[in-house]
Amino acid sequence: MTSSHPFGRALCAMVTPFTADGALDLDGARRLAAGLVDAGCDGLVLSGTTGESPTTSDDEKTALVRAVVQAVGDRAVVVAGVGTPDTRHTLELARAAEAAGAAGLLVVTPYYSRPPQTAVAAHFRRVADAVGVPLMLYDIPGRTGTRVEPDTMLSLAEHPRIVAVKDCAYDLLGSSKVIAGSGLAYYSGCEELNLPLYAVGGAGFVSTVANVATPQLRAVLDAHDAGDNAAATALHQATLPLTELMMASGLPGTVTAKALLGTLGLPGGPVREPLQPAAPGVVDGLLEAYEELTGRQLDKVPQSRT
Repeated sequence: MTSSHPFGRALCAMVTPFTADGALDLDGARRLAAGLVDAGCDGLVLSGTTGESPTTSDDEKTALVRAVVQAVGDRAVVVAGVGTPDTRHTLELARAAEAAGAAGLLVVTPYYSRPPQTAVAAHFRRVADAVGVPLMLYDIPGRTGTRVEPDTMLSLAEHPRIVAVKDCAYDLLGSSKVIAGSGLAYYSGCEELNLPLYAVGGAGFVSTVANVATPQLRAVLDAHDAGDNAAATALHQATLPLTELMMASGLPGTVTAKALLGTLGLPGGPVREPLQPAAPGVVDGLLEAYEELTGRQLDKVPQSRT
């Protein structure tokens, strides 16, 4: 991968498959990961919010990394989510993920305690100093309660292992400022901003919707890279109905992604509590939007638990 796309361009925030009784489904994870790479993913981001990291144990997170690395080999970059509100715990997860084979780490801003910017920066540097793989910082103030301010990002960019950002800050001006003033690769974490961020110098996306629509999301980037802005815009607009249903309908993306995966007979399985499965009417709407985007007419199948 190039320095401007250190983890590739098209990354999936992969769900964590569970069995019908709620156990970690490593065979399902291997099959899902391989299928996502076949569909065009350059990288897979594990144990993020979409991967239900709040409800998976440390051992499960490490086992998931090993299984996915085994499944995709060198065909894709495996990035492991290791973020917690506790710096010491984050360091333990980071070292374990690196030992399990992760090629990069996703580190979210410490949440709930709302540390000041100096403490946020110190947290990220501590993780970067503790490992030998590159970091993608995860800026999502709507969930963590704390923004990584643009000036903080610019200072963090000086660390040789802090190379990328998953951007869910909804601040195109601030993101553009950091892109212009640093070597950080900005990946859109909000599907509706995939093309806008890419057009101002972003590196690509880390997408929940990519669990079911990687080729369609990737086609937007391909058209832009080919210089066909009209096609890129049209392709981007075509993804919006599914994006809205999956990401802005009031349900977490994990719930909607697993509902679609199950309906399509793909590995995913149930969500863990406190999340609850999508209602049948919601699943019908998701399937309709999926069919419209992909051009596939599918017979609904019983939701897979593997």
